Amino acid sequence: MSRKGYPETPDGRYFVSRGRLWRKGDPSLSDSARRAAIKALMQARQAERQAGDDAGDDTDRRAARDAVELAKRRLGEHGPVWWDDGAPDDSGQHPADSRYRDWWLGLDDAARARGEGDPRRG
Repeated sequence: MSRKGYPETPDGRYFVSRGRLWRKGDPSLSDSARRAAIKALMQARQAERQAGDDAGDDTDRRAARDAVELAKRRLGEHGPVWWDDGAPDDSGQHPADSRYRDWWLGLDDAARARGEGDPRRG
């Protein structure tokens, strides 16, 4: 399981939340690089929230969203994959519709419920 209790794929590339595979950060990043990227991400998200409060200022909102994307790329969560075995990027797929199907179906009901994010879904 990941830090927040979401199911994590056996290869450590993804966690499952809201019924989708989300790519994890690049584990080869140095601690200082990871911390800097996370700080940039948090600042960009704060700027995005603030820009959302300003009615009609799409320039600030777009700049904040671009900063979020850049930070996620630095972390390895978006952009080119950080692994080198040729495996495709399954981000955004439901695990049952991906190469992780057997792993997903092998999880207990409680773990799948944490990954679905909605206890009404199975």
